[in-house]
Amino acid sequence: MVHTPPLTQVGARAPAERRVWMRAVQYRPSIPRFVLARLLGKRFPVTALPLRLERVPAPEPPAGWVRVRVRLAGVCGSDLALLYGKNSPRLSPFFSFPAVLGHEILGEVAGSRVVVNPLLACRERGLEPCPACREGEEGRCVNVARGALAPGMLGFHRELPGGWSEMVVAHPARLYPVPDRVPDERAVFAEPFAVVVRGVRLAFEGGFPRRVLMVGAGTIGLLAVRALRLLGFTGEVHVIARRPHQAEFARRMGADRVHAGLAEAAQAGGSERYRAVFGYTAWRGGFDAVVDAAGSASSLEQASWMVREGGTILLLGAPGVMVHDFAPYWFREVRLVGSYVYAARDFRDAVEMLVEAEGLEVLLTHTFPLHAWPEALRTAVRHRGVKVAFAPGGARRRVML
Repeated sequence: MVHTPPLTQVGARAPAERRVWMRAVQYRPSIPRFVLARLLGKRFPVTALPLRLERVPAPEPPAGWVRVRVRLAGVCGSDLALLYGKNSPRLSPFFSFPAVLGHEILGEVAGSRVVVNPLLACRERGLEPCPACREGEEGRCVNVARGALAPGMLGFHRELPGGWSEMVVAHPARLYPVPDRVPDERAVFAEPFAVVVRGVRLAFEGGFPRRVLMVGAGTIGLLAVRALRLLGFTGEVHVIARRPHQAEFARRMGADRVHAGLAEAAQAGGSERYRAVFGYTAWRGGFDAVVDAAGSASSLEQASWMVREGGTILLLGAPGVMVHDFAPYWFREVRLVGSYVYAARDFRDAVEMLVEAEGLEVLLTHTFPLHAWPEALRTAVRHRGVKVAFAPGGARRRVML
Protein backbone atom coordinates (compact mmCIF):
# COMPACT_ATOMS: atom_id res chain seq x y z
CA MET A 1 0.00 0.00 0.00
CA VAL A 2 1.46 3.36 -1.04
CA HIS A 3 1.26 6.13 1.53
CA THR A 4 -0.22 9.34 0.16
CA PRO A 5 0.68 12.45 2.19
CA PRO A 6 -2.38 14.68 2.44
CA LEU A 7 -2.17 17.93 0.51
CA THR A 8 -2.92 19.95 3.61
CA GLN A 9 0.10 18.42 5.28
CA VAL A 10 2.46 19.31 2.44
CA GLY A 11 1.57 22.98 2.38
CA ALA A 12 0.38 23.36 5.96
CA ARG A 13 1.69 26.03 8.29
CA ALA A 14 2.41 25.39 11.91
CA PRO A 15 0.61 27.45 14.56
CA ALA A 16 2.05 30.96 14.81
CA GLU A 17 3.83 30.30 18.10
CA ARG A 18 5.68 27.31 16.58
CA ARG A 19 6.17 28.67 13.07
CA VAL A 20 9.72 28.74 11.71
CA TRP A 21 10.56 31.47 9.22
CA MET A 22 13.27 31.59 6.59
CA ARG A 23 14.57 33.71 3.74
CA ALA A 24 14.06 32.56 0.15
CA VAL A 25 14.47 33.93 -3.37
CA GLN A 26 10.98 33.53 -4.80
CA TYR A 27 10.13 33.38 -8.52
CA ARG A 28 6.69 34.74 -9.40
CA PRO A 29 5.87 34.44 -13.11
CA SER A 30 5.00 37.62 -14.96
CA ILE A 31 3.86 37.47 -18.58
CA PRO A 32 5.04 41.03 -19.45
CA ARG A 33 8.46 40.37 -17.93
CA PHE A 34 8.62 36.96 -19.59
CA VAL A 35 8.00 38.55 -23.00
CA LEU A 36 10.57 41.29 -22.42
CA ALA A 37 13.17 38.83 -21.16
CA ARG A 38 12.54 36.56 -24.15
CA LEU A 39 12.93 39.47 -26.58
CA LEU A 40 15.95 41.09 -24.94
CA GLY A 41 17.63 37.94 -23.66
CA LYS A 42 20.42 38.47 -21.17
CA ARG A 43 20.43 42.20 -21.93
CA PHE A 44 17.26 42.31 -19.82
CA PRO A 45 18.13 43.95 -16.47
CA VAL A 46 18.64 41.45 -13.67
CA THR A 47 16.69 43.59 -11.21
CA ALA A 48 13.68 43.44 -13.55
CA LEU A 49 13.44 39.65 -13.28
CA PRO A 50 10.35 38.34 -11.40
CA LEU A 51 12.46 37.42 -8.35
CA ARG A 52 12.29 38.75 -4.81
CA LEU A 53 14.00 37.91 -1.53
CA GLU A 54 11.11 37.13 0.82
CA ARG A 55 10.58 36.00 4.39
CA VAL A 56 8.42 32.90 4.18
CA PRO A 57 7.34 30.10 6.53
CA ALA A 58 9.78 27.22 6.50
CA PRO A 59 8.24 24.18 4.79
CA GLU A 60 6.46 21.61 6.95
CA PRO A 61 7.73 18.12 5.99
CA PRO A 62 5.12 15.60 4.82
CA ALA A 63 4.96 12.47 6.98
CA GLY A 64 8.26 10.63 6.84
CA TRP A 65 10.15 13.46 5.14
CA VAL A 66 12.89 15.59 6.73
CA ARG A 67 14.00 19.19 6.75
CA VAL A 68 17.37 19.94 5.18
CA ARG A 69 19.34 23.08 6.02
CA VAL A 70 20.88 24.46 2.82
CA ARG A 71 24.66 24.95 2.78
CA LEU A 72 25.12 25.64 -0.95
CA ALA A 73 22.74 25.78 -3.92
CA GLY A 74 23.95 26.19 -7.49
CA VAL A 75 22.68 28.49 -10.21
CA CYS A 76 21.99 26.23 -13.19
CA GLY A 77 21.64 27.02 -16.87
CA SER A 78 18.06 25.77 -16.71
CA ASP A 79 17.33 28.38 -14.02
CA LEU A 80 18.64 31.10 -16.33
CA ALA A 81 16.68 29.65 -19.25
CA LEU A 82 13.49 29.94 -17.19
CA LEU A 83 14.26 33.50 -16.10
CA TYR A 84 15.06 34.66 -19.62
CA GLY A 85 12.14 32.98 -21.33
CA LYS A 86 14.06 30.34 -23.28
CA ASN A 87 12.14 27.22 -22.22
CA SER A 88 9.57 25.55 -24.42
CA PRO A 89 5.97 26.48 -23.48
CA ARG A 90 5.08 22.80 -23.97
CA LEU A 91 6.95 21.99 -20.75
CA SER A 92 4.75 24.25 -18.62
CA PRO A 93 2.32 21.49 -17.44
CA PHE A 94 5.21 19.64 -15.80
CA PHE A 95 6.30 22.43 -13.44
CA SER A 96 4.42 24.67 -11.03
CA PHE A 97 4.86 28.27 -9.90
CA PRO A 98 5.40 30.53 -8.02
CA ALA A 99 8.43 28.69 -6.74
CA VAL A 100 11.68 29.04 -4.87
CA LEU A 101 14.26 28.07 -7.48
CA GLY A 102 17.36 25.94 -7.00
CA HIS A 103 17.67 22.20 -7.66
CA GLU A 104 21.44 21.76 -7.11
CA ILE A 105 21.36 21.42 -3.33
CA LEU A 106 24.00 20.60 -0.74
CA GLY A 107 22.51 20.56 2.74
CA GLU A 108 22.76 19.32 6.28
CA VAL A 109 20.56 17.01 8.36
CA ALA A 110 21.33 16.49 12.05
CA GLY A 111 24.86 17.75 11.54
CA SER A 112 25.62 15.48 8.58
CA ARG A 113 26.15 16.74 5.03
CA VAL A 114 23.85 15.45 2.29
CA VAL A 115 23.15 16.21 -1.34
CA VAL A 116 19.55 16.23 -2.51
CA ASN A 117 18.13 14.42 -5.52
CA PRO A 118 15.37 16.92 -6.46
CA LEU A 119 13.10 14.52 -8.37
CA LEU A 120 9.52 14.06 -7.19
CA ALA A 121 8.40 10.81 -8.80
CA CYS A 122 5.73 8.22 -7.98
CA ARG A 123 7.00 7.44 -4.46
CA GLU A 124 6.99 11.09 -3.36
CA ARG A 125 3.59 11.64 -4.97
CA GLY A 126 1.98 8.74 -3.12
CA LEU A 127 1.33 6.71 -6.26
CA GLU A 128 1.94 3.13 -7.27
CA PRO A 129 5.17 2.99 -9.31
CA CYS A 130 4.74 3.66 -13.02
CA PRO A 131 6.67 1.37 -15.43
CA ALA A 132 9.67 3.72 -15.46
CA CYS A 133 9.85 3.98 -11.66
CA ARG A 134 9.55 0.20 -11.32
CA GLU A 135 12.70 -0.07 -13.42
CA GLY A 136 14.56 2.53 -11.35
CA GLU A 137 14.23 5.16 -14.08
CA GLU A 138 12.63 7.91 -11.99
CA GLY A 139 13.87 10.54 -14.43
CA ARG A 140 11.36 9.14 -16.93
CA CYS A 141 8.46 9.03 -14.46
CA VAL A 142 5.14 9.60 -16.25
CA ASN A 143 3.47 10.96 -13.11
CA VAL A 144 5.41 14.20 -12.59
CA ALA A 145 2.16 16.18 -12.89
CA ARG A 146 -0.04 13.82 -10.83
CA GLY A 147 -0.59 12.64 -7.30
CA ALA A 148 -0.56 14.40 -3.94
CA LEU A 149 1.98 17.03 -5.02
CA ALA A 150 1.86 19.81 -7.57
CA PRO A 151 3.74 19.24 -10.86
CA GLY A 152 7.49 19.56 -10.95
CA MET A 153 10.65 18.85 -8.99
CA LEU A 154 12.39 20.74 -6.19
CA GLY A 155 13.35 24.11 -7.55
CA PHE A 156 10.39 24.20 -9.95
CA HIS A 157 7.60 23.48 -7.49
CA ARG A 158 5.03 25.78 -5.91
CA GLU A 159 4.60 23.76 -2.69
CA LEU A 160 8.12 22.60 -1.88
CA PRO A 161 10.90 25.21 -1.94
CA GLY A 162 14.15 24.77 -3.81
CA GLY A 163 17.66 25.50 -2.68
CA TRP A 164 17.69 29.29 -3.11
CA SER A 165 16.48 29.37 0.47
CA GLU A 166 17.63 28.49 3.95
CA MET A 167 15.73 25.20 4.17
CA VAL A 168 14.13 22.52 1.99
CA VAL A 169 12.27 19.29 2.71
CA ALA A 170 13.03 15.97 1.07
CA HIS A 171 12.17 12.30 1.18
CA PRO A 172 14.97 10.38 2.97
CA ALA A 173 15.46 8.18 -0.09
CA ARG A 174 16.45 11.32 -2.04
CA LEU A 175 19.29 12.20 0.35
CA TYR A 176 22.84 11.01 -0.26
CA PRO A 177 25.55 11.35 2.42
CA VAL A 178 28.58 13.32 1.28
CA PRO A 179 31.85 11.42 1.72
CA ASP A 180 34.17 13.02 4.29
CA ARG A 181 36.92 13.60 1.74
CA VAL A 182 34.67 15.71 -0.49
CA PRO A 183 34.65 19.46 0.32
CA ASP A 184 31.43 21.47 0.09
CA GLU A 185 32.64 23.26 -3.04
CA ARG A 186 32.88 19.92 -4.83
CA ALA A 187 29.80 18.32 -3.30
CA VAL A 188 27.49 21.03 -4.67
CA PHE A 189 28.21 19.66 -8.16
CA ALA A 190 26.55 16.31 -7.37
CA GLU A 191 23.30 17.04 -9.22
CA PRO A 192 24.79 18.37 -12.49
CA PHE A 193 27.46 15.67 -12.29
CA ALA A 194 24.66 13.08 -12.17
CA VAL A 195 23.20 14.67 -15.31
CA VAL A 196 26.41 14.19 -17.28
CA VAL A 197 27.06 10.69 -15.90
CA ARG A 198 23.59 9.72 -17.09
CA GLY A 199 24.08 11.35 -20.49
CA VAL A 200 27.45 9.72 -21.13
CA ARG A 201 26.06 6.31 -20.25
CA LEU A 202 23.07 6.73 -22.55
CA ALA A 203 25.07 7.97 -25.51
CA PHE A 204 27.87 5.43 -25.26
CA GLU A 205 26.18 2.34 -23.84
CA GLY A 206 27.53 0.33 -26.78
CA GLY A 207 31.12 1.39 -26.09
CA PHE A 208 33.18 4.56 -26.13
CA PRO A 209 34.12 6.19 -29.44
CA ARG A 210 37.68 7.13 -30.36
CA ARG A 211 37.37 10.92 -30.37
CA VAL A 212 34.83 13.24 -28.72
CA LEU A 213 34.29 16.96 -29.25
CA MET A 214 32.73 19.07 -26.48
CA VAL A 215 30.82 22.12 -27.76
CA GLY A 216 30.43 24.41 -24.78
CA ALA A 217 32.92 24.86 -21.94
CA GLY A 218 30.50 25.98 -19.26
CA THR A 219 29.81 23.93 -16.14
CA ILE A 220 28.06 21.06 -17.90
CA GLY A 221 30.71 20.75 -20.60
CA LEU A 222 33.57 20.78 -18.10
CA LEU A 223 31.83 18.26 -15.86
CA ALA A 224 31.24 16.06 -18.90
CA VAL A 225 34.97 16.06 -19.67
CA ARG A 226 35.71 14.92 -16.13
CA ALA A 227 32.91 12.34 -16.17
CA LEU A 228 34.22 10.82 -19.39
CA ARG A 229 37.62 10.30 -17.79
CA LEU A 230 36.24 8.89 -14.54
CA LEU A 231 33.97 6.51 -16.45
CA GLY A 232 36.96 5.06 -18.27
CA PHE A 233 37.16 6.96 -21.57
CA THR A 234 40.76 6.83 -22.81
CA GLY A 235 40.31 8.38 -26.25
CA GLU A 236 40.79 11.99 -27.32
CA VAL A 237 38.66 14.72 -25.79
CA HIS A 238 38.53 17.99 -27.73
CA VAL A 239 36.81 21.10 -26.34
CA ILE A 240 35.74 24.36 -27.98
CA ALA A 241 36.45 27.06 -25.38
CA ARG A 242 36.21 30.71 -26.32
CA ARG A 243 37.63 32.19 -23.12
CA PRO A 244 41.06 31.67 -21.55
CA HIS A 245 39.71 30.56 -18.15
CA GLN A 246 37.42 28.03 -19.88
CA ALA A 247 40.40 26.64 -21.77
CA GLU A 248 42.40 26.31 -18.56
CA PHE A 249 39.52 24.60 -16.76
CA ALA A 250 39.02 22.20 -19.70
CA ARG A 251 42.65 21.08 -19.55
CA ARG A 252 42.43 20.60 -15.78
CA MET A 253 39.31 18.45 -16.22
CA GLY A 254 41.10 16.14 -18.68
CA ALA A 255 40.79 17.60 -22.19
CA ASP A 256 43.52 16.64 -24.66
CA ARG A 257 43.08 19.60 -26.98
CA VAL A 258 41.27 22.90 -26.64
CA HIS A 259 40.13 24.91 -29.66
CA ALA A 260 39.28 28.58 -29.84
CA GLY A 261 36.50 28.13 -32.38
CA LEU A 262 34.67 25.99 -34.90
CA ALA A 263 37.20 26.27 -37.73
CA GLU A 264 40.06 25.10 -35.53
CA ALA A 265 37.99 22.20 -34.17
CA ALA A 266 36.90 21.18 -37.68
CA GLN A 267 40.52 21.02 -38.82
CA ALA A 268 41.47 18.87 -35.82
CA GLY A 269 38.52 16.58 -36.47
CA GLY A 270 39.33 16.12 -40.12
CA SER A 271 36.10 17.69 -41.35
CA GLU A 272 35.98 18.75 -44.98
CA ARG A 273 34.13 21.92 -45.80
CA TYR A 274 31.75 22.42 -48.76
CA ARG A 275 30.16 25.68 -49.79
CA ALA A 276 26.42 25.57 -50.42
CA VAL A 277 23.97 28.08 -51.90
CA PHE A 278 22.90 31.22 -50.05
CA GLY A 279 26.17 31.34 -48.12
CA TYR A 280 25.63 28.12 -46.16
CA THR A 281 28.38 25.65 -45.31
CA ALA A 282 28.19 21.86 -45.21
CA TRP A 283 30.72 19.36 -43.88
CA ARG A 284 31.79 15.77 -44.35
CA GLY A 285 33.74 13.73 -41.81
CA GLY A 286 34.41 14.83 -38.27
CA PHE A 287 34.45 13.48 -34.73
CA ASP A 288 33.00 10.12 -33.71
CA ALA A 289 30.79 11.87 -31.16
CA VAL A 290 29.98 15.46 -30.26
CA VAL A 291 28.51 16.64 -26.95
CA ASP A 292 26.41 19.80 -27.12
CA ALA A 293 26.80 21.16 -23.61
CA ALA A 294 25.64 24.70 -24.43
CA GLY A 295 22.06 24.15 -25.53
CA SER A 296 21.83 27.01 -28.02
CA ALA A 297 20.83 27.15 -31.66
CA SER A 298 24.42 27.77 -32.73
CA SER A 299 25.91 25.03 -30.55
CA LEU A 300 23.46 22.40 -31.83
CA GLU A 301 24.15 23.44 -35.42
CA GLN A 302 27.89 23.11 -34.79
CA ALA A 303 27.43 19.71 -33.19
CA SER A 304 25.28 18.42 -36.06
CA TRP A 305 27.96 19.19 -38.65
CA MET A 306 31.12 18.45 -36.62
CA VAL A 307 30.14 14.80 -36.05
CA ARG A 308 31.08 12.25 -38.69
CA GLU A 309 28.61 10.26 -40.74
CA GLY A 310 26.93 7.69 -38.51
CA GLY A 311 28.21 9.42 -35.39
CA THR A 312 26.42 10.40 -32.17
CA ILE A 313 25.40 13.75 -30.75
CA LEU A 314 24.72 13.92 -27.01
CA LEU A 315 22.50 16.88 -26.14
CA LEU A 316 23.30 17.80 -22.53
CA GLY A 317 22.27 21.42 -22.81
CA ALA A 318 18.61 22.33 -22.50
CA PRO A 319 17.68 24.29 -25.63
CA GLY A 320 14.26 25.84 -25.82
CA VAL A 321 12.26 26.67 -28.93
CA MET A 322 14.56 27.24 -31.90
CA VAL A 323 14.83 26.91 -35.66
CA HIS A 324 17.17 24.05 -36.53
CA ASP A 325 18.29 22.39 -39.76
CA PHE A 326 17.78 18.63 -39.41
CA ALA A 327 19.43 17.76 -42.72
CA PRO A 328 22.56 16.22 -41.09
CA TYR A 329 20.50 13.69 -39.16
CA TRP A 330 18.97 11.98 -42.16
CA PHE A 331 21.52 12.88 -44.84
CA ARG A 332 24.49 11.77 -42.75
CA GLU A 333 22.66 9.28 -40.47
CA VAL A 334 23.60 11.12 -37.31
CA ARG A 335 22.12 9.86 -34.03
CA LEU A 336 20.82 12.41 -31.51
CA VAL A 337 20.60 11.43 -27.82
CA GLY A 338 18.98 13.81 -25.35
CA SER A 339 19.42 13.63 -21.59
CA TYR A 340 17.94 15.84 -18.89
CA VAL A 341 17.97 14.18 -15.46
CA TYR A 342 19.02 10.74 -14.18
CA ALA A 343 18.09 7.45 -12.59
CA ALA A 344 18.71 6.89 -8.89
CA ARG A 345 21.77 4.76 -9.66
CA ASP A 346 23.28 7.59 -11.73
CA PHE A 347 22.87 10.01 -8.83
CA ARG A 348 24.36 7.52 -6.37
CA ASP A 349 27.31 6.79 -8.63
CA ALA A 350 27.92 10.49 -9.25
CA VAL A 351 28.15 11.15 -5.50
CA GLU A 352 30.59 8.26 -5.07
CA MET A 353 32.69 9.49 -8.03
CA LEU A 354 33.12 12.88 -6.37
CA VAL A 355 35.74 11.28 -4.11
CA GLU A 356 37.94 10.71 -7.18
CA ALA A 357 37.07 14.02 -8.80
CA GLU A 358 39.75 16.08 -7.06
CA GLY A 359 39.95 19.62 -8.33
CA LEU A 360 36.33 19.81 -9.46
CA GLU A 361 35.81 22.49 -6.81
CA VAL A 362 37.86 25.01 -8.80
CA LEU A 363 34.86 25.40 -11.09
CA LEU A 364 32.89 27.04 -8.27
CA THR A 365 34.26 30.54 -8.66
CA HIS A 366 31.62 32.61 -6.84
CA THR A 367 29.23 32.19 -3.93
CA PHE A 368 26.77 34.79 -2.69
CA PRO A 369 24.39 35.22 0.25
CA LEU A 370 20.70 35.16 -0.66
CA HIS A 371 20.24 38.92 -0.36
CA ALA A 372 22.86 39.43 -3.11
CA TRP A 373 20.83 37.49 -5.68
CA PRO A 374 20.97 40.31 -8.29
CA GLU A 375 24.78 40.29 -8.15
CA ALA A 376 24.84 36.49 -8.23
CA LEU A 377 22.72 36.27 -11.37
CA ARG A 378 24.56 39.16 -12.99
CA THR A 379 27.80 37.24 -12.45
CA ALA A 380 26.32 34.03 -13.86
CA VAL A 381 25.10 35.86 -16.97
CA ARG A 382 28.10 38.04 -17.71
CA HIS A 383 30.98 35.71 -16.85
CA ARG A 384 30.36 32.66 -18.97
CA GLY A 385 32.12 29.48 -17.98
CA VAL A 386 31.98 30.13 -14.25
CA LYS A 387 29.86 28.48 -11.58
CA VAL A 388 27.83 30.56 -9.16
CA ALA A 389 26.11 29.27 -6.03
CA PHE A 390 24.14 30.67 -3.11
CA ALA A 391 25.47 30.17 0.41
CA PRO A 392 22.53 31.07 2.68
CA GLY A 393 24.62 30.92 5.84
CA GLY A 394 28.10 31.58 4.44
CA ALA A 395 30.34 34.31 3.15
CA ARG A 396 31.05 35.42 -0.38
CA ARG A 397 33.63 33.54 -2.37
CA ARG A 398 35.28 34.93 -5.47
CA VAL A 399 38.09 33.58 -7.57
CA MET A 400 39.86 35.98 -9.92
CA LEU A 401 39.73 34.73 -13.48
